[in-house]
Amino acid sequence: MLEDPVSTRMNPAADPDLKNDTWHTLQTVTEESRANIIADIVGHPDGAPSVDELTKTNPSLKKDTIRGHLSVLKEANVVEELIIPVGERTRGYPYKFYQLTDEARELFDKNGLFPESAWKRQYDRLKKDPELQELEAMPRPDTDESRERSDKVTAD
Repeated sequence: MLEDPVSTRMNPAADPDLKNDTWHTLQTVTEESRANIIADIVGHPDGAPSVDELTKTNPSLKKDTIRGHLSVLKEANVVEELIIPVGERTRGYPYKFYQLTDEARELFDKNGLFPESAWKRQYDRLKKDPELQELEAMPRPDTDESRERSDKVTAD
């Protein structure tokens, strides 16, 4: 049976060559909800918010919806997960955070998308309730160590 070209054309899982395709990446990030999530990641004081923080800054989206968008953005190599090691986690607080990949930052800079200074100013203007302020104050995992752990978890 022949593959349906329409269903495989835009599916990185069906066509591994699309994972690094600039056009596909740009199309992925320009979907409105994903663009808002990326803007919040770029504007975040540490550049690595948790799903809880993204839920606060995107109140029209449920946590599962945000997780779904983050999964698509991870698949497109736009964001990466930072994970706090098991022994260092604080009970009742997030242990996964999301930041742009170096490749995504380079692509955005090259195309004038998501300028960091503009989105940081915008993020600073948000009205932040005490819970969001507390979440923002949480320490984030070390980028390099966390990337290694995230890669290992993904590979397992």
